[in-house]
Amino acid sequence: MQRSTNTRTSGVVTIGLCLIVALLEGLDLQSTGVAAPRMAREFHLAVAQMGWAFSIGALGLLPGAAIGGRLADKLGRKSVLMLSVALFGIFSIATTQVWDLNSLLTARFLTGLGLGAAMPNLIALCSEAAPLHQRNTAVGAMYCGMPFGAALAAVIGIVSPGDAGWRHIFYVGGVGPLLVLPLLAIFMRESAHFVKARSNSGRLREASPGIAQALWKEGRAGTTVALWISYLGTLVVLYFLINWLPSLVLSRGLTRVQSGVVQMMFNIGGGIGAIVIASMMDRIGRHRTVAGMYLGIAVALAALVGASGGTSMAWGGLLAGLFLVGGQSVLYALASSIYPTEVRGTGVGAAVAVGRMGSILGPLIAGQLLAIGQSATVLLSASIPLIAIAAVAAWLVVGKSASVNAPVIAQ
Repeated sequence: MQRSTNTRTSGVVTIGLCLIVALLEGLDLQSTGVAAPRMAREFHLAVAQMGWAFSIGALGLLPGAAIGGRLADKLGRKSVLMLSVALFGIFSIATTQVWDLNSLLTARFLTGLGLGAAMPNLIALCSEAAPLHQRNTAVGAMYCGMPFGAALAAVIGIVSPGDAGWRHIFYVGGVGPLLVLPLLAIFMRESAHFVKARSNSGRLREASPGIAQALWKEGRAGTTVALWISYLGTLVVLYFLINWLPSLVLSRGLTRVQSGVVQMMFNIGGGIGAIVIASMMDRIGRHRTVAGMYLGIAVALAALVGASGGTSMAWGGLLAGLFLVGGQSVLYALASSIYPTEVRGTGVGAAVAVGRMGSILGPLIAGQLLAIGQSATVLLSASIPLIAIAAVAAWLVVGKSASVNAPVIAQ
């Protein structure tokens, strides 16, 4: 009984620490957008140059996720997470010392590497720290820190006075992770599933399963492809809205204050959806949760298409955040459940990296289409078929996950 209580307490501590890291990650991901106007004035940057500053961080997330996930299966989840947190903390502070565009791009790319490497380890740690019947809830509880961190970044930006105040957000985004590092070292335990899987397999670290085996062997090829399609399709739409929702609101003739309210409702919905929808998987099952989630996304997009006033736009933003951000936490939970322990980091990291491609492609494609005269309403309508494709792919993942989980070690 004592051992069971200690295990449960250790799991709660691990999930809590992962939530704090996720909150800091959400803050840092939003920091450039919040600081951008004042940074542009100080360094005399054009709009196109600031676009590079936005994109370079997202570009760093992609290799960071793939490398971080792979290293997690070789070195352990805890040690790689600590390295990732140190990396994005140090280079967030370094961002406060940049002197021109090139130094800014370098600092944000290296920050993105650390941020990207952290997420697969957060997912694996939370999934493996929770009991089997609560794994999806654990991942959702961790991920809800992301939108709340983004909201915190906005608050810091508001209360930081003067043009030089943009540095405050990067100080918080850098010092916070460095303060968390000792807590991770002292209170977080390495995943017992990872330790047992490594012990059972008798493999040396250098002999861990290869990337091809992790993603494509033992019946996982079809599931991996379907998972990647669901990630890419969902995140293209999510990041399109994150970047272009304010413009959509203004295009309806509404004020900047109303645009801020809609954006706030989107983030509130995201924080609620991240934990509520993921926890539904543990309560009503994956099939019904995934079906309801994608139906909710389609309804949210339709609501935004038909909205005209401030109230209807705010409700549409709330629904979009609820189901799209909540949907991302569901996809993270799915990814953590379909790969065996000894290759979980690699599988989740690859899926997260593919999803990060969506974070780059969504705003880019939308920007190009808007530049040639397409309206945001048309893009919202065109997003619904893309969500339908992602839904079918996610449904296939759910259908195949039972057979894929059969060989999982130490489950």
